[in-house]
Amino acid sequence: MRRATEVKRSSDWGAARPIDRVTLASDDRHRRRLVMTGEAGTRFLLDLPQAARLRDGDGLVLDDGSIVRVVGKPEPLVEIEAPDAAARLRIAWHIGNRHVEVQVVGDKLRIRRDHVLEAMLLGLGATLTPIEAPFDPEQGAYAHGHDDWHV
Repeated sequence: MRRATEVKRSSDWGAARPIDRVTLASDDRHRRRLVMTGEAGTRFLLDLPQAARLRDGDGLVLDDGSIVRVVGKPEPLVEIEAPDAAARLRIAWHIGNRHVEVQVVGDKLRIRRDHVLEAMLLGLGATLTPIEAPFDPEQGAYAHGHDDWHV
């Protein structure tokens, strides 16, 4: 069976042509070892040295050098806008205080749909737009381990 032992970020393999693609929801994109089958039938073992957060657009490098593209499955999200920077900070603090995964897209935030959180955000003055899109949440401050911290 073919093996994928390396992940290339989308910016590192843009010119290569993928041989297949796997479409995965956000919760299914934190992996280390798993048998996968691409949409065109390519079957392979994802066999990474450690678990990795796969992002929409990443490439899984197979042992023959070919690449299978990771595609983020569209999920029901809400895009959050704020009237100014201070409101945006306040909204981000309230989301973080509830330990909710969040994606930063320019000056907007995205979270999974949740009617309780959406009511709170409206009360804080946010403008909410329901969307369907791949969800690539921030990994968090401790996701990289202490060796990545530079003081």
